[in-house]
Amino acid sequence: MNSLVSRLLKNWEMLLLPILAVLAFQVMTNVFASDGSESAGHSDAATTFLWLAIVLIAAKLSSFVEKFGQPAVLGELVIGVILGNLVLLGLNFFEPIKTNPHIIFLSELGVVILLFQIGLESQIDEMKKVGMRALLVAIIGVVAPFVSGTYLIGPWLFPGLETTTYIFIGATLAATSVGITARVFRDFKKLQTKEARIVLGAAVIDDVLGLIILAVVSAMATAGSVELGEIGIIVIKAFAFLAGAILLGQLLAARLGKLFAKVNAGVGMKFTLVICFGLLLAYFAQQIELAPIVGAFAAGLMLDSVHFRYFKDPKIVAELREHMKGYEQTEANQHLLKKIEKHGRRHIEDLIEPIGHFLVPIFFVATGMSVNLESLFDVKIVLLALGITAVAIIGKMVSGLAAGKGVNRMIVGIGMVPRGEVGLIFISIGRGLGVISEELFSALVVVIILTTLITPPVLAVLLRRQK
Repeated sequence: MNSLVSRLLKNWEMLLLPILAVLAFQVMTNVFASDGSESAGHSDAATTFLWLAIVLIAAKLSSFVEKFGQPAVLGELVIGVILGNLVLLGLNFFEPIKTNPHIIFLSELGVVILLFQIGLESQIDEMKKVGMRALLVAIIGVVAPFVSGTYLIGPWLFPGLETTTYIFIGATLAATSVGITARVFRDFKKLQTKEARIVLGAAVIDDVLGLIILAVVSAMATAGSVELGEIGIIVIKAFAFLAGAILLGQLLAARLGKLFAKVNAGVGMKFTLVICFGLLLAYFAQQIELAPIVGAFAAGLMLDSVHFRYFKDPKIVAELREHMKGYEQTEANQHLLKKIEKHGRRHIEDLIEPIGHFLVPIFFVATGMSVNLESLFDVKIVLLALGITAVAIIGKMVSGLAAGKGVNRMIVGIGMVPRGEVGLIFISIGRGLGVISEELFSALVVVIILTTLITPPVLAVLLRRQK
């Protein structure tokens, strides 16, 4: 008996398994009891907690694709597609997630945070350094797929739709997701090559141009008009908003940072100030009929760590200074102390990253869940997806020709191919405006998956061949 008790105590973790299994069974029984309906109280906070836990765990489990050199966003999207289509097998357990208002709101907030992060990582100075070649790559990389998608592949493969729908197809193809390409360059330690600098610089400009196109087509879809004068007003409005936000940010951010730091110079106040910049600019963008993500991107673009130099993390500074005690106060150590002070301020991106880890995967999984695989049983939809994918790849490859001499143009072209999260944002907004149908949405998601999946392995081969 004693030996049995001893073995059980040593393997106490195993005793938890049947208990957890019973609890999980009870939860699933309660959820299924209402046949997947929200009417039985599933819209309450407790059920939303369950859905959030499921979505986040699924998103993190899907990150195993990174072991195969694929971006985490691809795994999140695919796991969402799987969960959202289990109903085709008679399993409707996850169906309430699609209509849960809290999940929908957090998904929308997630995409705002994502564009805010992209803006924070995009530096205006870097855009100036890359020069004319990156600008030409960006312009061609936007114009070629946009024109092809709007006037060629859309009307040819899917005739009879509204002009605004074709424009949204072109806008989606004009997008570029720099995060995927940057990851490959970093893994191969090629971030300092000419090709990498051109691609990354062009992608930043591409983001700005793409967001302006998004603002234009969104306003066109809302107003139901394609008048040239109105388009001009929208373009001017978008440029004015971006330029005004950046200018005001340079003038006001540092002053506001100093003012709020007098109240409290801790990390909590700094985080609040930074996140409020993003949310307020998203609100103001919406008020002038631009997409909220345009405002979030502008907020990230206008902020810089120097604007918050009055804030410090006292715990970090104290711990590092304590570690430095007893060392001779040489010039080298004085230089190290300056680094300690700098580290104590922490970068803005580091503060926003945790909330991004929470909210952004919700957007991707929820977007994947909205894909209806049943629509892909239609041969016409499949042909549309393959045709658009071909145009999506060729349109970006052409942009590599503008990279000039002395660089591998193929690397530049391939580096511009992935649409990733940016393309998903575009089509999600189009569907929300009623411009993109469920069938077309599913086809465009396939395009985004294929361009995201193709780029890393092809780019890896080209980089290995490069001396």
